[in-house]
Amino acid sequence: MDTPLWAVTVTLGATLFALLLVEVVHRVVRRLGERSVLLRELSDHAYRPLQVAMTVLALESAVRVTGGDFTGRSVVVQLLVLAVIAAFAWLLAALALVVEDVALSRVRTDVPDNLRARKVRTQVRLLRRVTVAAVVVVTFGVMLMTFPHVRAVGASLLASAGIFGVVAALAAQSTLGNIFAGLQLTFSDALRLDDVVVVENEWGRIEELTLTTVVVQIWDDRRLIMPTTYFTTRPFQNWTRTGSAVLGTAEFDLDWSVPVQDMREELRILLEESQLWDGRVCVLQVTDAVGSMVRIRALVSANDAPTLWDLRCLVREHFVGWIRDRQPTSLPRVRAEVGDGANRLAWQWVRPSAAHDVRPSRPGPPMEPDDDARVFGGSPEGEARAADFEGPPERPEPDESRT
Repeated sequence: MDTPLWAVTVTLGATLFALLLVEVVHRVVRRLGERSVLLRELSDHAYRPLQVAMTVLALESAVRVTGGDFTGRSVVVQLLVLAVIAAFAWLLAALALVVEDVALSRVRTDVPDNLRARKVRTQVRLLRRVTVAAVVVVTFGVMLMTFPHVRAVGASLLASAGIFGVVAALAAQSTLGNIFAGLQLTFSDALRLDDVVVVENEWGRIEELTLTTVVVQIWDDRRLIMPTTYFTTRPFQNWTRTGSAVLGTAEFDLDWSVPVQDMREELRILLEESQLWDGRVCVLQVTDAVGSMVRIRALVSANDAPTLWDLRCLVREHFVGWIRDRQPTSLPRVRAEVGDGANRLAWQWVRPSAAHDVRPSRPGPPMEPDDDARVFGGSPEGEARAADFEGPPERPEPDESRT
């Protein structure tokens, strides 16, 4: 029973039995996985790690039981123990990937309202990275503890752990800061995967969020790689913090003769015929009137930032042609007035027009502007926006007659 042939036979038998057992379990799980996401992910990701782990464990156990004393036995056993630890660490990392895939399969990000899905996706991926990092660190520590000399100096290492901890913290201050910043960003819901942000005057989306870095995919397919501490120490714009629908503007500097109401009606017609508009906001206002030009701002809305960009460009292109072809007198101009010998100007004898006078000729309330001329009011959405910027309601003054 102690012959080398018997030892080799038992070792090979244990190894083949482990491989056969894993293969049977794999086929059963794969068959059941047709109706279960969990079992299907286990079949895809945990098969190879489990196969290696069980094979190495069977080999190590057989060598310990039947190997007897031979030259280099301690070295072989030590290597097999390290292999067992590494194989089971690989299996734990694979199980973490299985948990991630199962969790992500329950949420969908290909729907318009996907805020919760992107939040869960970000947190699950970061937790998996933290878990894998912890498994690697613990595995390395367990491997070191299998050496007798390392265990012998463990007490002295623990005694000086405070000093080494301080030195390590100072040396890795930047790295640890990035790690804690990544955890803060993920679980404070300040940043999620696929969020549309403006960072360093660059517009893009969050493509990858790790413990130490954030990768921003800029609109022209460049990648902006930044440390996570940037997003916890400096302000940035998040266009999808509470929703993907956003507002955008298109501004025009025109002459004072521009027919604002006609331009407003033209904007409404354009948006109603466009599939880019989400139907929420269509407002045209004169936001500035200084010098020889007036500034007209068209405020529009879309379901997401890319659609809004195309919609703003569409509005600009349409009004470039509309003003050029139908309202050429509204193009920006520089006026020069020539008076007579007495320095009198022609416009001084022109009677002022009352076409745009909002004051009625008879007593009564002032005229209200159209809905398309109001950002805060005129519609349920405008009233809601106005309520967001109103202060707290004033407390009613106490009735002195009752006191």
